[in-house]
Amino acid sequence: MEKVKLALIGAGAMANAVHYPSLAEMPDVHLCALCELIDEKRQQTAQRFAIPRTYSDYREMLAKEDPDAVYVLMPPHHLFDIVVYCLKARKHVFIEKPPAVTTFQAEELARLAERNGCLTMVGFNRRFIPLLQRVREEQAKAGELNLAVAAFHKAQPEALYYDGAIDVLHCDAIHAVDALRWMGGDVVAVASHVGSSSSARQNRFVAVMEFASGASGVLLANWDSGARVHTFEWHAPGFVAYADPGGPDAPGQAVIRRPAGAQTISAAEAAGSTEFAKFYGFYAENRYFIDCLKRGQQPETCFSDAAKTMALADAILCNRIGR
Repeated sequence: MEKVKLALIGAGAMANAVHYPSLAEMPDVHLCALCELIDEKRQQTAQRFAIPRTYSDYREMLAKEDPDAVYVLMPPHHLFDIVVYCLKARKHVFIEKPPAVTTFQAEELARLAERNGCLTMVGFNRRFIPLLQRVREEQAKAGELNLAVAAFHKAQPEALYYDGAIDVLHCDAIHAVDALRWMGGDVVAVASHVGSSSSARQNRFVAVMEFASGASGVLLANWDSGARVHTFEWHAPGFVAYADPGGPDAPGQAVIRRPAGAQTISAAEAAGSTEFAKFYGFYAENRYFIDCLKRGQQPETCFSDAAKTMALADAILCNRIGR
């Protein structure tokens, strides 16, 4: 596969901000067609990225275009039927997080993908942030991980995702949940405290977990905080790293401390760019998916792996102290 032929479904904010710009830069990618229900968004996006054909029916698009893979960038409660159709048509699929509204749906998508020999990927971009990958490599050199911490906070106590289609933990804080699995591996035990403040809905999540390696993991997620803060910690013998990759406004940095001294790495330095899509992992995750398609290799964040992240979020809600 010298050039990957992609069909696109959805012309929303994330598609236009990070995914389609990344794909449009890649000389081995052909954006053959776009499907979007809203005419204005469909035409503007197609014009911006020089997409030659547009559709309002994804079934018609797949039949006429016969792409190698499909990007389905839709809210989680609109995903399932479309992705099922693509998988039954034996098309490889990329979707954003979360992979579904429920773990059951995510598992069903994984089973269907396996039956039809489809390569799949969920956009858990934190795994692909160059700064975090660099720190993870440095930790592996230092020794075995013994503690991982992922914190994700926002000042949105009344956050209601898609009019209540999905909860805070599974929809957005899922990024920190998945990052912990990436940092520490399989989780074998979980205990948590889940609370609500300034809201009738659950918006605070604190969890302690044991990885199969014996290392510890800690999740901190509070949507009733003072600002957006998303940080990560790696601890190993003689090694600790505190990483804040930044956000849409500016790149951040990581500080690695060893007995011999401290080292600072900027997110821009690690990525070789100050562009948000690049220093925050979106370009890299899209590049990775294209490379997996060309090699015929199942991506690391395939549907079956994403279902494990959803299941861990379930366990955090179920295994509460005092219950």
